[in-house]
Amino acid sequence: MIEARHLRILRAVAGTGSFSAAARELGCTQPAVSQQMKALEQSAGTPLLVRAGREMRLTQAGEALVRHAAGILAGLTAAEEEVAAIAGLRAGRVRLVSFPSGSSTLVPTALAAMRAEHPGTRISLVEAEPPRSVEMLRDGDCDVALAFRYAGTDPVGPGSGGAGAPAAEGWEDLVVRPLLTDRLVGLVPEGHRLAGSASVRMAELADEPWIAGCPRCRRHLVEVCEDAGFTPRIDFATDDYPAVAGLVGAGLGVAVLPELAVESVRAKGVSTVAVEPAVEREVVALTLPDLARVPAVAATLAELERAAAR
Repeated sequence: MIEARHLRILRAVAGTGSFSAAARELGCTQPAVSQQMKALEQSAGTPLLVRAGREMRLTQAGEALVRHAAGILAGLTAAEEEVAAIAGLRAGRVRLVSFPSGSSTLVPTALAAMRAEHPGTRISLVEAEPPRSVEMLRDGDCDVALAFRYAGTDPVGPGSGGAGAPAAEGWEDLVVRPLLTDRLVGLVPEGHRLAGSASVRMAELADEPWIAGCPRCRRHLVEVCEDAGFTPRIDFATDDYPAVAGLVGAGLGVAVLPELAVESVRAKGVSTVAVEPAVEREVVALTLPDLARVPAVAATLAELERAAAR
C-alpha cells in the first residue's frame, strides 16, 4: 500500500535530487529517507529512483508516481482540512426531523443557538411523527429525531441514553436524550360548562363530541377515554393543531392536546383546563451511537436540551 508520507518523501527527493537534501527539507535523517524510499519501491513493485553520480533521478515509474502525487497529496490535505473544520464545528451538517409541535417550540430556539455559536454548521429540518421519524433515523435519512412516547401506554425497555433515561421498546439501539415531560391539557369552548374549571376529569367529557389529532394521538385518546369508562365520539380528526383549536373554538367539540401543541397555536375562543388523572408524554431526542460522537450532532443535542430547560 502506498502511503502519503512515502509520496511526500518521493516528491522531496525528486525536487532536491538527493536523499540528504530531501532529509534537510523534511527535517529528518538521511537514513530515514532512504528507508522510506525502499518501502515505497517495495509497495510499487518497481524501482522509482536511480543514482546518477551524486544525484538521484526518477525512473519512468517514479515520474508517473510524482505526477500523481501532487493531486493525491492536495486532495488529502483538503480532506484533512475539511474533517478538521467539521470536528471543530467550523463546518458540518445535521439533518433534524421533528414532530410538528416540537418544530414550533423547541426547535427554533435550539437552531438559533446553533447558528449563533456555530455558523458554519448547516442544519436542515423536516417533519414526521414517531414512529416514522425513528424509522428515518435508522434508515440514514436524518441524524437527530425529536420524538415522544406516552407514559404508561408505550412499552418501556432498556434504553441506551444513560442511567435512568426513558426509552420506548425498540429504541434499545439508539442514544436517548430526555428533554421534557409534556402534559396533556383539555380544550373546551369558552362558553362551555367546564370552562374556567381548575381541573376536569376525563369522565366528565364522556358525552361530548371530540376533535382528535394525529393517528398516534387519536389511538392514545381512545385508550385514555376507555380507561375513564367511555368511548369518545370523534366527530373530527386532523393532524393540524391550529385546526383542532379552531374547531374547539367554534363550539364543535372538545379535545386534549399536549402543552407544547397549545403553546404553538393561537387558540381563539378556547379555554384550557387541566385533565385528571394526569396524562403525560415524554419528549426525547434520538440519534445513533456513532452519530452521537459527531461534534455537530452532539452540539445539536445539547442545544435541544437547553431549549427544553427554558
